[in-house]
Amino acid sequence: MNAKLGDRLILEGTHVGDRRRVGIVIELRHQDGTPPYVVRWLDDGHEALVFPGSDARIETAHSAV
Repeated sequence: MNAKLGDRLILEGTHVGDRRRVGIVIELRHQDGTPPYVVRWLDDGHEALVFPGSDARIETAHSAV
């Protein structure tokens, strides 16, 4: 998984009733774009360091428009 600044990180719910979370990558910790990422969640504006799992995907900034 590789991301660039401005890409969306999408975490799918893994259990029934879990909601999908969408966040914007605002900081990269590695120059090659590998995790972890600092993400600002769109639902509440909270910023967090995220180590995405297998339920996550990256949507590039230009495809999200």
